[in-house]
Amino acid sequence: MTERLRPGPLRWLRYAAGGSLPARYRTWVLHDTTCRTWHLRHFVRTAVMLTLLSVPLMLLVPGPLWLRLTAVLLGWLVSLQYALFVMEESVENRVVKAGYPAGTARATRARASAGERAEAARRYAQRYRGGG
Repeated sequence: MTERLRPGPLRWLRYAAGGSLPARYRTWVLHDTTCRTWHLRHFVRTAVMLTLLSVPLMLLVPGPLWLRLTAVLLGWLVSLQYALFVMEESVENRVVKAGYPAGTARATRARASAGERAEAARRYAQRYRGGG
């Protein structure tokens, strides 16, 4: 397997904003979208982008502080909900941008968790279906 090269902070920010990375980072992109913590990584990317938008809004938009804080909080809530709804397709799109065929991330995660799912199905069958 080739070495998994991590992007630097500026490249990562571009990647988090939806940009693509050079081909040498493709194994890292696949890891980023298929590792055990891929959900958390998706929300971290979202939170970083929201922070980069929220800070200037808080500083530049006139009005009472409570109103600005409330507006930013509500914006975060809507944005995080949207990020949850588009999570699967968003990470799949990142993998396609890295040069993998569509469905690679989903298939890789499914292969990685196949043993866990089989064990859960066995326990379910044993407990609720009366045997193995």
